[in-house]
Amino acid sequence: MTCRNWAPPNLADQAICAPANCFAAGELNHHISSTAYPIAHQTTWAPYRIRRQDHRQVLTEAFQGIDDLCLYAHIPFCEVRCSFCEYTVVGKGQLSQTQPYMDRLHRELALYRELLDTPSRRLRGFDIGGGTPAFVDAEMIADLVADVTESFLLAPDYGISIETTPRIAAADPSKLHAYQRAGIDRISMGIQVIQPDLLRLLNRDGNGIEHHYRAVDNIREAGFRKFNVDLMYGFAKQSLESWKATLEHAITLDPDYITLYRMRYKLTRISHEADQVQTENVRAQIRLSRQILANAGYRANPGRTTYSRIRGDIGTSPYITRRVVDGIPYLGLGLGAQTFTHRTVSYNDGAVGKDLTPYLKSVDRGELPIQDLYDLPRTHMMGKMIAVSFYFGEIDRSAFEEKFEMTLEQAFPQEIAFLLDHGLMEFTQTTLRLTPHGAEHFPGVVALFHAPSIKAYLAERDPRTATDMLHNQRLAEKVALRGRRAV
Repeated sequence: MTCRNWAPPNLADQAICAPANCFAAGELNHHISSTAYPIAHQTTWAPYRIRRQDHRQVLTEAFQGIDDLCLYAHIPFCEVRCSFCEYTVVGKGQLSQTQPYMDRLHRELALYRELLDTPSRRLRGFDIGGGTPAFVDAEMIADLVADVTESFLLAPDYGISIETTPRIAAADPSKLHAYQRAGIDRISMGIQVIQPDLLRLLNRDGNGIEHHYRAVDNIREAGFRKFNVDLMYGFAKQSLESWKATLEHAITLDPDYITLYRMRYKLTRISHEADQVQTENVRAQIRLSRQILANAGYRANPGRTTYSRIRGDIGTSPYITRRVVDGIPYLGLGLGAQTFTHRTVSYNDGAVGKDLTPYLKSVDRGELPIQDLYDLPRTHMMGKMIAVSFYFGEIDRSAFEEKFEMTLEQAFPQEIAFLLDHGLMEFTQTTLRLTPHGAEHFPGVVALFHAPSIKAYLAERDPRTATDMLHNQRLAEKVALRGRRAV
């Protein structure tokens, strides 16, 4: 093993949080304790921020010894911005800038090709996301794929995935055929919900049911045999009945995979609705999803977000699979894109302002377009890897030990004891896995693996009095114990 040379933790990241307290804090802050890591990075990660003039040196050192990696290209254009979107998407005034932006993506890739000697590194997966990648001309996407293919060694299990909307897939089948010719073998279509009034609230009514069946016909006609649809639950104004209708409708489209995303609210236009979400309703939606999808032949371990009906195929792209299972480093290209190594996390220019200008100017100057770079202690890198691992509902024990030079049990002895005691997680031969009960209490579970400074933030964030916090902690423990008896 090669020492990762993690940054030393500050005092806030050496503190100890009792597992029961952490679980209670995660449950109470359920709309932000999620797979999105970190939380409150302006404070919890601030001590580890690297000066811009040192970005190049630190990133070069962080990529040393990394032979395998994944790649993500961010396309920040959308016809409209959905109210649930937390991602870096530009406004209407910049939608005409697709060609200049795609040109800069190529130039950013060239910067990394020189800096990291990418032709000597194996690429395990490539995702093209957004925004809406299908918004730009298909030729631009094909050119980007060709450039990437020439810039890396391609692993035998390499694959490419892209995202589209129902309206675009229904209206422009030529784009789908162009993606196939370029070598893209997986496509994901965002349906999210079908409830008309909720679609309007989410600024999503232009992608309603009227487009879905034609879109699917076009996707299949283009030759895609790896087809996923995305659905979302956990909205304040989403009834159990409407969620059931969305699930049943998605099944009629006969996709190979169905991926479920819980609404996270942070950094969205409807963030003010977060405190209206009833956790018991969310848990009921989780239980209903598992039942309806299983009855239709779609399988997933408890907690896994992607359900697959293809035996032996877990349903996610190689980029996602390798990120989730192995915590593999990845390079992010484009506005606000994230890059991850064994010891650093960085965000490209534009991550805050959602404006193309800083990104374009940095690339034009021949600079890495990095807005923020954090050289992190091991405890935060563990939190990051584990948060992402929960997309599959489990943590690969060997991958964790390989990455962090200690076992899960050594890193989180009290936390794992609490989880096992309360029937929230269980050991398999190769993983530590959520139980069905644990999947329903995911916000509390994942909080146990956050770094100490984030655990403290969640505990202090509760608006109630200390007495109420103690009451809620005991209540959360009772809920967990009931689940243990049921397991």
